[in-house]
Amino acid sequence: MNQTKDPEAAVAGLATEEETVAKATPGLGPDSAAAGEKVPPKRAAVTAFFAPGACSLHEMGSWHPESSARLTAIEDQMIASGLINFVVSGDSAPVATADLLRVHPADYIAMLEEREPESGYAMLDPDTLMCKNSWPAIKAAAGAAVAAVDAVVLGEARNAFCSIRPPGHHAGIAEAMGFCFVNNIAVAARHALEVHGLKRVAIVDFDVHHGNGTEEIFADDPRVLMVSFFQHPFYPYRGTETRSANMVNVPLPAGADGRAVRSALEERWLPALVAHRPEMIFISAGFDAHREDDLGQMRLVEDDYAWMTARLLEVAERFAHGRVVSCLEGGYNLSALGRSVVAHVKALVEG
Repeated sequence: MNQTKDPEAAVAGLATEEETVAKATPGLGPDSAAAGEKVPPKRAAVTAFFAPGACSLHEMGSWHPESSARLTAIEDQMIASGLINFVVSGDSAPVATADLLRVHPADYIAMLEEREPESGYAMLDPDTLMCKNSWPAIKAAAGAAVAAVDAVVLGEARNAFCSIRPPGHHAGIAEAMGFCFVNNIAVAARHALEVHGLKRVAIVDFDVHHGNGTEEIFADDPRVLMVSFFQHPFYPYRGTETRSANMVNVPLPAGADGRAVRSALEERWLPALVAHRPEMIFISAGFDAHREDDLGQMRLVEDDYAWMTARLLEVAERFAHGRVVSCLEGGYNLSALGRSVVAHVKALVEG
C-alpha cells in the first residue's frame, strides 16, 4: 500500500498497537482468539483507503444518479477535511475470476462480459445498464474489496474502506439489479472464508435499501451473519419474509431517524453479533438513508454513521482483532455522501 500525502502525517494521532489493545473491550483475548482460531499478525495502526480509478469508467447515462461524480464527491471531502492525510492508499488489481466464481456462476459472469456493448448501453434491468467500459469498472470494484481483505487479514492495515462503484449488494447469485452487477461484499467475504480460512464473518448493511442480493447469497450459511436495517416498504420490496436464522433484518418506516437506527443496532444487531463472534466484520456502507438523500425517506445524519461505525469497531475489537472492511454501496446526494463517508472513515481511523 502507498502512503497518501505526507507519510508522517498519515500516522499522526493514530493509536499504537498497544494502545489499541488497551482500549479494547475487556476480555479481548479470550473473546477474539477462541480455541483453534488463528491469531493474526501484528496489525499496522492504519486505515487503508482503496479508490481504483477504473471505477469511474462505468456510466449509465447523464440522468442516472449512480455516477462517477459520487467518487469525486468522496475524494473532494476527504481532501477538504484533511482526512486524506490519515489513511494509506491501497493498491488493488481487477478481481480474479476465481474470486467471482465463489459467488456467481460461470454462465452469469460470461453473460456480463458478453453484454458489454461497443457503444451505447445494454439494459439488464430498467435501472441497471452497461456501457463500453462497465466490465473493467466492475472488476476493479470487486478487486479492491478482495485486496482490502488481504491487507487487513495480513496485518498491513487495521481496517479498510473501499470507495468503489458500481455498488454490489442488490446483485444476486445470477441477477443484476438495482445498479449492481457483482456482489462486492459477498466476493470479499467468501475470499476471507475460503482463501484466508476464517470460520465466521458478519456482514452489516446500513443502506436505505435492503441488500437482497447479499441475503440470497448467504441465506442459511452458518458461517455468515448478516444484520441490516432498511426502509420498508421500499425497493427492492424484500427482506421482511426471511426465514434464515443467520439474517437479522430490521425494516424501518419512512421518516425513521438516528434514534430508531441506534435502537435497532443495540437491541437487534449487537446481541446477534456477540452470539456469532465474527472473526471479521464487513460493512455494506450505503449513505442514502441520510436525510438529504432523495432516493430514500429516512432521516440519518453524519453523526449517526460515525456512531454506528464506532459501535461496530467495538465488536470487531472484541472478537475479530479489529478487522473491518467497508465497501461503498448507495448514497446519491453528493454533498451528504461526501460528508457521511468522511464521518465513517474518521471513525475507522480513530478506532
